[in-house]
Amino acid sequence: MNNKKGKKPVKKSIKYRYLVQLLFFVLIAAIAVNKTLVETGGGVAWLSTASLHAICPFGGVVTLYELVTQGDLIQRIHLSSLVLMGLVFTLALVAGPVFCGWICPLGSVQEWFSRLGRRIFKKNFNQFVPRRLDGFLRYGRYLVLAWVVYATARSASLVFSNYDPYQALFSLWEEDLAVPGAIILAVTLLGALFVERPWCKYACPYGALLGLFNKVRIFKIRRNPGTCISCKQCDRACPMNIQVSETEVVKDVQCISCLACTSESQCPVADTVNLQIRSFRKEES
Repeated sequence: MNNKKGKKPVKKSIKYRYLVQLLFFVLIAAIAVNKTLVETGGGVAWLSTASLHAICPFGGVVTLYELVTQGDLIQRIHLSSLVLMGLVFTLALVAGPVFCGWICPLGSVQEWFSRLGRRIFKKNFNQFVPRRLDGFLRYGRYLVLAWVVYATARSASLVFSNYDPYQALFSLWEEDLAVPGAIILAVTLLGALFVERPWCKYACPYGALLGLFNKVRIFKIRRNPGTCISCKQCDRACPMNIQVSETEVVKDVQCISCLACTSESQCPVADTVNLQIRSFRKEES
Protein backbone atom coordinates (compact mmCIF):
# COMPACT_ATOMS: atom_id res chain seq x y z
CA MET A 1 0.00 0.00 0.00
CA ASN A 2 1.32 3.43 -0.93
CA ASN A 3 1.83 5.94 1.85
CA LYS A 4 -0.34 9.04 1.86
CA LYS A 5 1.04 12.52 1.13
CA GLY A 6 4.22 11.09 -0.30
CA LYS A 7 5.25 9.52 2.98
CA LYS A 8 7.71 6.67 2.87
CA PRO A 9 9.33 4.30 5.33
CA VAL A 10 12.48 5.49 7.06
CA LYS A 11 15.47 4.31 5.05
CA LYS A 12 17.94 2.03 6.76
CA SER A 13 20.87 3.92 5.24
CA ILE A 14 20.99 6.31 8.20
CA LYS A 15 21.98 3.35 10.35
CA TYR A 16 25.37 3.44 8.65
CA ARG A 17 26.10 6.48 10.81
CA TYR A 18 25.60 4.42 13.95
CA LEU A 19 27.96 1.79 12.58
CA VAL A 20 30.60 4.40 11.75
CA GLN A 21 30.28 5.88 15.24
CA LEU A 22 30.74 2.47 16.84
CA LEU A 23 33.71 1.58 14.65
CA PHE A 24 35.57 4.79 15.47
CA PHE A 25 34.82 4.43 19.17
CA VAL A 26 36.18 0.88 19.21
CA LEU A 27 39.22 1.91 17.16
CA ILE A 28 40.18 4.79 19.43
CA ALA A 29 39.47 2.78 22.57
CA ALA A 30 41.69 -0.02 21.25
CA ILE A 31 44.51 2.44 20.53
CA ALA A 32 44.23 3.94 24.03
CA VAL A 33 44.17 0.54 25.73
CA ASN A 34 47.07 -0.69 23.61
CA LYS A 35 49.13 2.36 24.60
CA THR A 36 48.64 1.47 28.26
CA LEU A 37 49.42 -2.21 27.67
CA VAL A 38 52.65 -1.40 25.84
CA GLU A 39 53.80 0.72 28.76
CA THR A 40 53.31 -2.30 31.03
CA GLY A 41 55.09 -4.74 28.74
CA GLY A 42 52.15 -5.99 26.67
CA GLY A 43 50.10 -4.82 23.73
CA VAL A 44 51.14 -4.35 20.11
CA ALA A 45 54.45 -2.51 20.10
CA TRP A 46 54.27 -1.09 16.57
CA LEU A 47 50.99 0.65 17.44
CA SER A 48 52.35 2.27 20.58
CA THR A 49 53.09 5.60 18.86
CA ALA A 50 49.40 6.00 18.01
CA SER A 51 48.51 7.86 21.20
CA LEU A 52 45.34 9.88 21.78
CA HIS A 53 47.26 13.06 21.00
CA ALA A 54 48.59 11.62 17.75
CA ILE A 55 45.10 10.84 16.44
CA CYS A 56 43.36 14.00 17.64
CA PRO A 57 42.79 16.58 14.87
CA PHE A 58 42.25 19.34 17.44
CA GLY A 59 45.89 18.91 18.40
CA GLY A 60 46.76 20.26 14.98
CA VAL A 61 44.76 23.41 15.70
CA VAL A 62 46.32 24.19 19.07
CA THR A 63 49.88 23.65 17.82
CA LEU A 64 49.58 25.93 14.77
CA TYR A 65 50.89 29.01 16.59
CA GLU A 66 53.93 27.13 17.88
CA LEU A 67 54.57 25.70 14.42
CA VAL A 68 54.37 29.09 12.70
CA THR A 69 56.37 31.07 15.26
CA GLN A 70 58.89 28.47 16.43
CA GLY A 71 58.89 25.96 13.60
CA ASP A 72 58.12 23.12 15.98
CA LEU A 73 55.19 21.21 17.44
CA ILE A 74 53.96 21.38 21.00
CA GLN A 75 55.23 18.51 23.12
CA ARG A 76 53.11 15.34 22.77
CA ILE A 77 51.58 16.60 19.51
CA HIS A 78 52.42 14.43 16.50
CA LEU A 79 52.62 15.48 12.85
CA SER A 80 49.65 13.20 12.25
CA SER A 81 47.47 15.69 14.15
CA LEU A 82 48.17 18.31 11.49
CA VAL A 83 47.35 15.84 8.73
CA LEU A 84 44.10 14.87 10.43
CA MET A 85 43.26 18.53 10.98
CA GLY A 86 43.61 19.15 7.25
CA LEU A 87 41.44 16.15 6.40
CA VAL A 88 38.72 17.16 8.88
CA PHE A 89 38.73 20.76 7.63
CA THR A 90 38.44 19.56 4.04
CA LEU A 91 35.56 17.27 4.95
CA ALA A 92 33.87 20.13 6.82
CA LEU A 93 34.20 22.39 3.79
CA VAL A 94 32.49 19.76 1.66
CA ALA A 95 29.75 18.51 4.00
CA GLY A 96 29.99 20.37 7.30
CA PRO A 97 31.06 19.02 10.73
CA VAL A 98 30.87 15.35 9.76
CA PHE A 99 33.57 14.70 12.33
CA CYS A 100 31.19 15.84 15.08
CA GLY A 101 28.16 13.90 13.90
CA TRP A 102 29.79 10.71 12.67
CA ILE A 103 33.29 10.25 14.09
CA CYS A 104 33.91 11.96 17.44
CA PRO A 105 33.68 9.25 20.13
CA LEU A 106 32.74 11.71 22.86
CA GLY A 107 29.78 12.84 20.79
CA SER A 108 28.79 9.22 20.24
CA VAL A 109 28.93 8.38 23.95
CA GLN A 110 26.75 11.38 24.72
CA GLU A 111 24.22 10.11 22.19
CA TRP A 112 24.21 6.68 23.80
CA PHE A 113 23.54 8.17 27.22
CA SER A 114 20.83 10.35 25.70
CA ARG A 115 18.98 7.29 24.45
CA LEU A 116 18.46 6.34 28.08
CA GLY A 117 17.39 9.89 28.88
CA ARG A 118 14.91 9.84 26.02
CA ARG A 119 13.34 6.68 27.42
CA ILE A 120 13.07 8.19 30.88
CA PHE A 121 11.76 11.65 30.00
CA LYS A 122 9.96 10.89 26.73
CA LYS A 123 8.86 14.11 24.98
CA ASN A 124 10.41 16.30 27.67
CA PHE A 125 13.90 15.08 26.84
CA ASN A 126 16.13 17.75 25.30
CA GLN A 127 13.58 20.41 26.23
CA PHE A 128 14.71 21.22 29.78
CA VAL A 129 16.82 24.29 29.00
CA PRO A 130 14.73 27.41 28.23
CA ARG A 131 15.31 28.58 24.67
CA ARG A 132 16.72 31.99 25.63
CA LEU A 133 19.13 30.48 28.17
CA ASP A 134 20.07 27.77 25.69
CA GLY A 135 20.97 30.38 23.09
CA PHE A 136 23.12 32.26 25.59
CA LEU A 137 24.94 29.14 26.79
CA ARG A 138 25.89 28.17 23.25
CA TYR A 139 28.38 31.04 23.13
CA GLY A 140 30.31 29.19 25.83
CA ARG A 141 32.16 26.96 23.41
CA TYR A 142 33.63 30.00 21.64
CA LEU A 143 34.95 31.26 24.96
CA VAL A 144 36.50 27.83 25.57
CA LEU A 145 38.04 27.85 22.09
CA ALA A 146 39.52 31.32 22.62
CA TRP A 147 40.94 30.32 26.01
CA VAL A 148 42.45 27.06 24.72
CA VAL A 149 44.14 28.69 21.73
CA TYR A 150 45.44 31.64 23.78
CA ALA A 151 46.63 29.61 26.77
CA THR A 152 48.29 27.00 24.57
CA ALA A 153 50.07 29.65 22.52
CA ARG A 154 51.31 31.41 25.66
CA SER A 155 52.50 28.29 27.47
CA ALA A 156 53.49 26.08 24.50
CA SER A 157 51.86 23.18 26.33
CA LEU A 158 48.60 21.25 26.15
CA VAL A 159 46.80 23.19 28.88
CA PHE A 160 43.43 21.80 27.81
CA SER A 161 44.50 18.19 28.23
CA ASN A 162 43.75 18.14 31.96
CA TYR A 163 40.23 19.45 31.35
CA ASP A 164 39.41 17.51 28.20
CA PRO A 165 36.56 15.00 28.70
CA TYR A 166 37.62 13.21 25.51
CA GLN A 167 41.05 12.61 27.01
CA ALA A 168 39.47 11.51 30.28
CA LEU A 169 37.10 9.11 28.53
CA PHE A 170 40.00 7.08 27.19
CA SER A 171 42.15 7.42 30.29
CA LEU A 172 39.71 6.17 32.93
CA TRP A 173 41.90 3.13 33.67
CA GLU A 174 45.14 5.08 34.02
CA GLU A 175 46.71 6.15 37.31
CA ASP A 176 47.46 9.66 36.03
CA LEU A 177 43.84 10.34 35.05
CA ALA A 178 43.30 14.10 35.28
CA VAL A 179 40.68 14.79 37.95
CA PRO A 180 39.29 17.98 36.31
CA GLY A 181 38.79 16.13 33.03
CA ALA A 182 37.13 13.21 34.80
CA ILE A 183 34.75 15.57 36.60
CA ILE A 184 33.84 17.36 33.36
CA LEU A 185 33.29 13.98 31.69
CA ALA A 186 30.98 12.86 34.51
CA VAL A 187 29.00 16.11 34.36
CA THR A 188 28.76 15.81 30.57
CA LEU A 189 27.43 12.26 30.65
CA LEU A 190 25.01 13.07 33.45
CA GLY A 191 23.83 16.09 31.49
CA ALA A 192 23.34 13.91 28.41
CA LEU A 193 20.49 12.19 30.25
CA PHE A 194 18.60 15.49 30.08
CA VAL A 195 20.06 17.34 27.08
CA GLU A 196 21.29 15.93 23.79
CA ARG A 197 25.06 16.41 23.37
CA PRO A 198 25.56 19.03 26.13
CA TRP A 199 29.32 19.20 25.65
CA CYS A 200 28.92 19.70 21.90
CA LYS A 201 26.35 22.47 22.35
CA TYR A 202 27.91 24.46 25.14
CA ALA A 203 31.61 23.78 25.59
CA CYS A 204 33.39 21.91 22.78
CA PRO A 205 36.09 24.16 21.27
CA TYR A 206 36.61 21.97 18.22
CA GLY A 207 32.88 21.88 17.52
CA ALA A 208 32.84 25.68 17.73
CA LEU A 209 35.51 25.87 15.05
CA LEU A 210 34.03 23.23 12.75
CA GLY A 211 30.56 24.73 13.06
CA LEU A 212 31.72 27.81 11.19
CA PHE A 213 32.07 25.68 8.06
CA ASN A 214 28.28 25.38 7.95
CA LYS A 215 28.24 28.88 6.50
CA VAL A 216 30.33 27.94 3.46
CA ARG A 217 30.01 24.16 3.08
CA ILE A 218 29.40 22.85 -0.44
CA PHE A 219 26.74 20.26 0.41
CA LYS A 220 24.01 21.74 2.59
CA ILE A 221 20.84 20.45 4.18
CA ARG A 222 17.87 21.93 2.34
CA ARG A 223 14.15 21.84 3.06
CA ASN A 224 11.65 21.93 0.21
CA PRO A 225 8.78 24.17 1.39
CA GLY A 226 6.64 22.92 -1.49
CA THR A 227 6.45 19.38 -0.13
CA CYS A 228 6.90 20.15 3.58
CA ILE A 229 3.80 19.27 5.64
CA SER A 230 4.94 21.33 8.67
CA CYS A 231 4.94 18.33 10.98
CA LYS A 232 8.14 19.64 12.64
CA GLN A 233 9.51 16.12 12.90
CA CYS A 234 12.82 17.48 11.63
CA ASP A 235 12.94 19.92 14.56
CA ARG A 236 12.27 17.18 17.08
CA ALA A 237 14.85 14.89 15.48
CA CYS A 238 17.67 17.43 15.53
CA PRO A 239 19.98 16.72 18.50
CA MET A 240 21.18 20.33 18.43
CA ASN A 241 17.64 21.80 18.60
CA ILE A 242 17.91 23.56 15.24
CA GLN A 243 14.56 24.75 13.88
CA VAL A 244 14.93 23.09 10.49
CA SER A 245 11.25 23.68 9.67
CA GLU A 246 11.78 27.44 9.76
CA THR A 247 14.48 27.64 7.10
CA GLU A 248 15.08 26.46 3.56
CA VAL A 249 18.84 26.07 3.96
CA VAL A 250 20.41 24.94 7.24
CA LYS A 251 23.41 27.16 7.93
CA ASP A 252 23.26 27.09 11.71
CA VAL A 253 26.74 26.81 13.24
CA GLN A 254 25.40 24.15 15.61
CA CYS A 255 24.62 21.66 12.82
CA ILE A 256 26.74 18.50 13.14
CA SER A 257 25.77 16.93 9.79
CA CYS A 258 24.20 13.91 11.46
CA LEU A 259 21.37 13.94 8.86
CA ALA A 260 18.80 13.03 11.53
CA CYS A 261 16.41 15.65 10.16
CA THR A 262 16.48 14.46 6.56
CA SER A 263 14.08 12.38 4.50
CA GLU A 264 16.70 9.64 4.79
CA SER A 265 15.96 9.49 8.50
CA GLN A 266 13.11 11.23 10.33
CA CYS A 267 11.35 13.46 7.81
CA PRO A 268 8.26 11.46 6.75
CA VAL A 269 7.99 13.00 3.28
CA ALA A 270 10.23 11.89 0.44
CA ASP A 271 12.73 14.39 -0.99
CA THR A 272 11.73 17.18 1.40
CA VAL A 273 14.78 17.57 3.65
CA ASN A 274 17.92 16.48 1.86
CA LEU A 275 21.66 16.99 1.64
CA GLN A 276 22.19 18.86 -1.62
CA ILE A 277 25.00 20.68 -3.35
CA ARG A 278 25.26 24.34 -2.53
CA SER A 279 23.67 26.88 -4.85
CA PHE A 280 25.85 29.94 -5.30
CA ARG A 281 22.88 32.20 -5.83
CA LYS A 282 21.69 34.18 -2.82
CA GLU A 283 20.38 31.73 -0.25
CA GLU A 284 17.71 32.26 2.35
CA SER A 285 18.92 31.90 5.92
